[in-house]
Amino acid sequence: MPYPESMRASLKLLEATRAERLREVMPRMDPEEKTALLQEFHPDFRAEGMRPVRVGPNTGDRVPNEFAEQLEARSRIDPDAFDLSQIDYDVDVLVIGGGGGGSTAALIAQEHGASVLLATKLRHGDSNTTMAEGGIAAASHTHDSPYLHYLDTLGGGRYVNKPDLVQALVLDAPLVLDWLLKLGVMFDREPDGRLLCSLAGGQSRKRIHSAKDYSGLEMMRVLRDECRNRQIPVVEFSPAVELIKDEHGQCAGAILYNFDTGRYLVVRARTVVLATGASVASTSWAFPRPITTGRPPTVWSLPTGPAPACCTWTPSSTIPAGRPGRNRCWAGSVRRHSAGPEPTW
Repeated sequence: MPYPESMRASLKLLEATRAERLREVMPRMDPEEKTALLQEFHPDFRAEGMRPVRVGPNTGDRVPNEFAEQLEARSRIDPDAFDLSQIDYDVDVLVIGGGGGGSTAALIAQEHGASVLLATKLRHGDSNTTMAEGGIAAASHTHDSPYLHYLDTLGGGRYVNKPDLVQALVLDAPLVLDWLLKLGVMFDREPDGRLLCSLAGGQSRKRIHSAKDYSGLEMMRVLRDECRNRQIPVVEFSPAVELIKDEHGQCAGAILYNFDTGRYLVVRARTVVLATGASVASTSWAFPRPITTGRPPTVWSLPTGPAPACCTWTPSSTIPAGRPGRNRCWAGSVRRHSAGPEPTW
């Protein structure tokens, strides 16, 4: 397919300046210059695009306007009318999210003997993982180490990263890489068979493992096939619209809404894994990206009057019919600072 005329003009400009750009040496920036550049162009530093969250365990945290609106939105569930006595699924682990993280969580949970249900708002694999091109970072070669990966990641995050999360990232990365290889992910290799590593922004060593320019698609292909081969049940086109608590205030399941049938589905689960991605679709930009932590859900008591409501089972072992409570179930979130439109980890 030929390039349109508008793109041809841009290509000519690119070609005309290529030789000059190849010779150009960009001067190093001091911290003040970096901060000034970020404040001018980076969404994390644009005051008009961020505001404090007014509810839940993240009250006071500044997040993108669209993400704050979602956190503060009213529930789709009417607690006075919803019946929790009809349970559609009863499992050990409910995984909410059908991308790379959700598929991995489902596989690991099943490997440990749990009965698993994976629910996703679109098709299994319709995710940002599929759209990722560059690759994944892991200190897998002798010229590298998790220690160097740790320092590079802290620097790329302007030293506001959560150290424990960075530590988990760099120590687990080689293990995850090996796990993906054993599942069948076709990462690029050198002629002698060694894994090919490339350099990425903010890194002092070559540690990016890729599959051409469709790395995420290749990983998602393998993860989805593995879920299918292990016969893990998947409910597609069914986003979770509310979490459900037991009598102790702990998360005990979720309510899904099936786009195809228009029905609500009640899922009871001993453990709920939130793997719903980075909320990219809810923001005006591709970043910043909030992620969930993995801490136990935090319960936030809502004010009286019209308000969003979470359904409550009391007790969770019997789940009688009745009126759900009005306490919403919350999981704290932590936002990671991105070093660019597509952060390199």
